[in-house]
Amino acid sequence: MRTFFRVFIFLLPLAAWAHLGSPDVYYDGNAGPYHLLVTIRPPAVVPGVAQILVRSYSTAGEIDRIQILPLTIEGEGENLAPRPDAMVRSADDPQLYTGNLWIMLRGSWKVRVQVEGKQGDSEINVPVAAVSLTAAHMDRGTSLMLGGFGLLLVVGLVGILRAANGPAQVLPKQSMSPTLKRRSMVGMSIGAIFILVVLVSGDLWWNTEATANETMVYRVPELQAQLKAPGVLKITLENPNSRSFGDNQWRNFWAQSVVLNDLVPDHGHLMHLFLVSMPDMKSFWHLHPDATGAQEFVAKLPAVPPGRYRVYADVVHSTGFPETEVGTIDLPAVGGEPDASLGGDDSGSPALVASDKIAALSSGYRMIWERDPSPLRAQQAVIFRFRIEDKDGRPATDLENYMGMAAHAVFLSDDGKVFAHVHPQGSVSMAALALAQGPTRGSASPMGSMSMAPLPAEVSFPYGFPQPGDYHFFVQVKRAGHVETGMFVAHAVE
Repeated sequence: MRTFFRVFIFLLPLAAWAHLGSPDVYYDGNAGPYHLLVTIRPPAVVPGVAQILVRSYSTAGEIDRIQILPLTIEGEGENLAPRPDAMVRSADDPQLYTGNLWIMLRGSWKVRVQVEGKQGDSEINVPVAAVSLTAAHMDRGTSLMLGGFGLLLVVGLVGILRAANGPAQVLPKQSMSPTLKRRSMVGMSIGAIFILVVLVSGDLWWNTEATANETMVYRVPELQAQLKAPGVLKITLENPNSRSFGDNQWRNFWAQSVVLNDLVPDHGHLMHLFLVSMPDMKSFWHLHPDATGAQEFVAKLPAVPPGRYRVYADVVHSTGFPETEVGTIDLPAVGGEPDASLGGDDSGSPALVASDKIAALSSGYRMIWERDPSPLRAQQAVIFRFRIEDKDGRPATDLENYMGMAAHAVFLSDDGKVFAHVHPQGSVSMAALALAQGPTRGSASPMGSMSMAPLPAEVSFPYGFPQPGDYHFFVQVKRAGHVETGMFVAHAVE
């Protein structure tokens, strides 16, 4: 009974939704008049506890209390909301609040942040996807140790049953009669059989539960990318999380089912496709394929240099559940001028140069990373700020919205295992953010408030590296009708 020698399987999320290998959610925005930076660390077990951190940028003493509560984005969850939990203000940093929330089902959730303060009460909903990606089993050494303890308990219990039906029935130093000896052996045998039945039944039950849990573990979708014709890329999406062993049991594990015929536009596109040359990352492309079916998309390629490319496809479901599908493709040279086949919102560059401070743009412009001199630490929220200057060092005055946002950024680990598509509002999908506000709060979506006027020369992104290591990140802004990309490198420490 191998399962008897294991304890519970702990399901560990590795964040394949909307980002790859980057589990924490970052949101920088306003709850009414209060400017907040919200960090959500999803639970390691679903059901499990999510850790919430809220940093206030309001004037000291302006906020009286912050409360949080978990809700599903879709369904009756909002009508059955629990009582909110009060966040705890840090004694060392009065602008920082911490709290914990139970996430009970896998799927698309939102954390409602309610603020009470001198300027009245307000709230904001921050979307978060709750899934588990792996089933980690107990190591062999611990299993053997606990199995040994279990065996001692069983032997002891059988011994107790024998003693209770035999030696305990006679006075000290007296011998048991043959009848009492038989009763002792019968009682011990019946007890041993009962214990064995309990152990076998428990083993069968646990194997069933373990199989159910492993079946419902979220699998990272791996797309298929291939050249359909010269310069035309075909993307076929995978749906490994559609499997089920009964609709009722599926609903017990997921707040919503995962299908591919319910995609909704994010920034006006059903898919955001990123091609990054590996391992140099010099060739970077942000494309928007057209849907030709529920699982098929086609994109016209620009003049992409030949080589091996890592492919990332961002999509959002109607439930607000975002996913990133990943794949690789070896591309031959695609002829033409670098920007000859780019149209609409498609963008990229075939030969970016990495920098730890200043990235060169076209026409003598440059993008400057206003980085803090202190080391970048893993799992720590950072505001990445970038300033765009003209050839004379003056702030750029011709920046425009790019797909409804001031800028876009992609954070990518050098091994390609961490990918995050981030906006000035944070790492949340803007489509999911709009859905999370609900029909009566849809105006809170940041895309609804963007104007077409020139933008400030500085853009920023809230994000935290999920683990130590080397990273590249790509910052995209639109200037004078043309999308510019700056590439930077950084190292995160423990």
